[in-house]
Amino acid sequence: MTDPLPDLHRAAGVLFDLDGVLTPTAEVHMRAWQKVFDEVLAHWGVTEPYTDADYFAHVDGKKRYDGVAGLLRSRNIEIPWGEVSDPPESQTICGIGNRKNAVFAATLRSEGITAYPGSLALLHSLREASVPLGVVSSSKNAEEVLAGAGIRDFFRVVVDGVVAEREHLVSKPAPDMFAEGARMLGIEPSEAVAVEDAVAGVGSAASAGYATVVGVDRGAGPDALREAGATCIVDDLAQLLPGGAH
Repeated sequence: MTDPLPDLHRAAGVLFDLDGVLTPTAEVHMRAWQKVFDEVLAHWGVTEPYTDADYFAHVDGKKRYDGVAGLLRSRNIEIPWGEVSDPPESQTICGIGNRKNAVFAATLRSEGITAYPGSLALLHSLREASVPLGVVSSSKNAEEVLAGAGIRDFFRVVVDGVVAEREHLVSKPAPDMFAEGARMLGIEPSEAVAVEDAVAGVGSAASAGYATVVGVDRGAGPDALREAGATCIVDDLAQLLPGGAH
């Protein structure tokens, strides 16, 4: 049985996660985390390897330093939090997070990025329907990714890791970031749609009171997305176009 899909073109506003929803940058993040955590766990003599399951359980959708802390906690490693300015070689939460960001940024600049075709088609369709659009991303690289993919102009607001830090917004799955996105867009969450691929992000939107939370299954799994609060599941945003392209 397939989920009935909502008509996003009738929504008061639609707020999208970025990595894994609009662009395939989630894959770049995953490779960067793998490289960094492999090094970190080896440094601490931890034999239990870092896996994709760890990414979805501890990192996906969360602010960078929270992801580092969660993964290390799962391996019973406690290190100082440090400062945002810590260099990448520092053995602190912030240092490790900054190391990962350096790997991600280098990959992004060398390989470039484009939007998923289905996501780009939906953005064009929603803009033609004059639906207000926003991005809610835990990444501090969101503006660079949006600009690099050529899709920044679609969005009236962007709530990213930089905004979250400045406004002291709690990381997903807390409701803060999606609640702030709706506020900045000038709409009520109860009239809005959130589109997310991360369990933490789905939980954030659901907790913020979004009427519809579309779970995009890029690897988290439909059951996990539904349990977190997704009201329907797709694997490509083209399914949300008029006529339900598949």
